Order: sequence, then C-alpha cells, then structure tokens
Amino acid sequence: MKLSHAVVLVSLAIASLAFGRPSAPKPQRDPRLDSVLHAVEKRYNSAHTLTAKFTESYISGDKVRQTESGTLTLRKPGRMRWDYSSPAGKMFLSDGKRFYLYTPTTQRVEVTAATDTEDMHAPLAFLLGKLNFYKEFSGFELRGEGPDLWIDVDPNSPALPYSKVGFLVTPDSRIKRLRVTEDDLSVLDFTFDNEVLNARLDPGQFIFKLPAGAALEDNTR
Repeated sequence: MKLSHAVVLVSLAIASLAFGRPSAPKPQRDPRLDSVLHAVEKRYNSAHTLTAKFTESYISGDKVRQTESGTLTLRKPGRMRWDYSSPAGKMFLSDGKRFYLYTPTTQRVEVTAATDTEDMHAPLAFLLGKLNFYKEFSGFELRGEGPDLWIDVDPNSPALPYSKVGFLVTPDSRIKRLRVTEDDLSVLDFTFDNEVLNARLDPGQFIFKLPAGAALEDNTR
C-alpha cells in the first residue's frame, strides 16, 4: 500500500471516531473455512523447519512442461531451498535477503532481491514467517476433492506476478498441493509428499556458494 493511501485511510478512521460515525460491519466469515484456515496456520506457525519431497509442472495453454522434482527445505526466518533431482543440479535458494536460481544447463546463477523476485516459488515464502491467510489473501473459496479441501484465494498485493493461488489441504491440515496461476493464465502446480516438521537442519545449507564454472547475474545492483 502506498504511503498516501495509508494516510487517507488513517485520516478517515480518525474522522469516523471523532464524529461518531458508525463503523462498517465486518464481513461474515464461513465457520468451516475459519476452522480449516486456523488449523493450517497452527500447524505451520508452530514449525521452525520443514522438509518435503516435491514435484512441479508448468502448464501454458495446451503445453505441459516436463515435470521436475526434488526436495524442499525451509527454515525460519526467511530461508528456503529447492534442490532438484530432475533436472539434476538445479537449485533455488533464499538466504532471507536474496533469491538465487542456479541452472546447470546454462551454468548461470540469477540473483534477485527477495522483495523483487517474480519467480513462482515465491508464493511459498509466506510460510517462512507467520502464516496469516486473511492478511495475505482474499476472495476465499472452499471446495472438496475426496477427503481433502481446495482453498482458492486471491493475493492481496496487486504487485505480485500471479493472480490466483490454490491450496489443497489434507484432513490433518497439511498443504498437499500448491497451484499458482500467473497473470497470463499459465499455471505452476506443486505437489508435496513426506513432509517433516521441526527436523534438525544445518544452517550452512542456506548460504549460497557459487558452483564451479558458473556465471553470476546479480540483478540486485
């Protein structure tokens, strides 16, 4: 939110209190949705680390990119690492300040500030802080898929490079799938398995080390 917009909103709120205007009623929330969201928040907010196996596929029009897979590792605050087994050697890493994407086929490392990245791994970054669905998202829709539930949401920030996010949640409040719809309607779909919370992790694995022979493209300067 821009500073000028924030000032206007605060001024209106103060004026409403000063002149005794009735506040607008809060929108009613679905009790079932509330229960599911709070259970997911409780699960992930109580975790300091997370590891899981993942697969991802990219769909654009009628074209489906070859599925990629590997291991995801998260450590609060702000650290995230995707190690790919297919394609072997590919890596996406966040050290809390920057994102690094290493592509072994091109021997290239792209570096972006965490706040500027347009990489589609970024929607999971909210798990690295304190998860609050109502703060991060809006436009909630709840629908079933077997024993699981899809939660479809809109991001609250219009600056993000995606327009829709879907979470498939299991009965034990685990995020099983994450589906990200980009502005051009292409879709990046992640599936997660073998999730482990609060495992001991080596902090050193979140420190980026330039692979031998790789070229660094620093977009933070």
